[in-house]
Amino acid sequence: MATGSMETALMSDPTAKLPDDILVEIISRMPYKSTRCCKCVSTRWRDLIAHPDHREKLPQSTLAGFFYKIYDLKRRPPDSHGYLSVSGNWCPIDASLSFLPKCEKIDLLDCCNGLLLCRCSKPYPEEPDYLVCNPATEKWVTFPANEWSSESYARLGFDPAVSSHFYVFELVPAVALNWNLKYEYNIEEVGIYSSKAGGWTHQIEWDDPIEIRNFSGGTFLSGVLYLCSYNNLVAVIDVEGNCRFIPVPTLNDARCGPYIYASRGQLYVANYGAAEVSIWVLEDSCSEDYWTLKHNASYLQLFGSSSKEYYGVISAHPEDDVLFITVETTLPGCPYLPYVPLFSESLANGH
Repeated sequence: MATGSMETALMSDPTAKLPDDILVEIISRMPYKSTRCCKCVSTRWRDLIAHPDHREKLPQSTLAGFFYKIYDLKRRPPDSHGYLSVSGNWCPIDASLSFLPKCEKIDLLDCCNGLLLCRCSKPYPEEPDYLVCNPATEKWVTFPANEWSSESYARLGFDPAVSSHFYVFELVPAVALNWNLKYEYNIEEVGIYSSKAGGWTHQIEWDDPIEIRNFSGGTFLSGVLYLCSYNNLVAVIDVEGNCRFIPVPTLNDARCGPYIYASRGQLYVANYGAAEVSIWVLEDSCSEDYWTLKHNASYLQLFGSSSKEYYGVISAHPEDDVLFITVETTLPGCPYLPYVPLFSESLANGH
């Protein structure tokens, strides 16, 4: 390069002479939101930040808050939703989701790594649509629901570190297929939607229905969906609709089922008994029956009281050792959908 060209380059980008590893080290000390702005400095900065080898070193998005459903006890389904920020105003979003297309009713179903899954109701007799949106970028896509969507439970599977595409798991209860049955959490069939394929790729009816706990939520990790079941088991459903069960640790005095979540790329289980909460981690995903106790704390330690009030783990921080626990009706509505902003254009074909 000629001397004049080198001087011009240094004037426009004083970091041009810095080696890549030094520049990555500097960027790694910035807040997450600032690294998003750094991608606009130059193509070199953009490529360094986006490179997979630098993912662990650079700051990642963090938990911003919770979406939750507001229930009117006299009516089902829920009438509306709310949003509670837990990290200040570092990521302002349109929590009312007013950027979405108008429909008769929008029901929040799930949230996974920055994307929200909703069901959009239409005037009878039209079938509802599913909608996946990114509140941080206000992008959204819709796609037709299956025949039983109104009676189904849908969960979202999305991992931006692996792919920009998402999956929707539509869990069909036996009561939807046979009106003589009344137990609505007995899941007999699953439909899988793939955004990459642009349609429903699998519709699997299981020989033995699975029971899932009401409001148990679910977590998507390493390409599979985990759902809390009964008898100290967790149901594991892959993107082809195959299901198996793995055992989870429990307490002898457990007051209800476990809560399962992902943090730092690992699977965790929270159990709460009559007097304490315990946290277990599955450190080796290849050995699904080997859990390690990570934390154990009494309610007296946590709340200064060991009374018989209802305590429940509702979520965990995706990167830090922080649990979010409710005491009776501390927060309105349930379940709670943890929201981690995603600033990339993951919905390339969306609106």
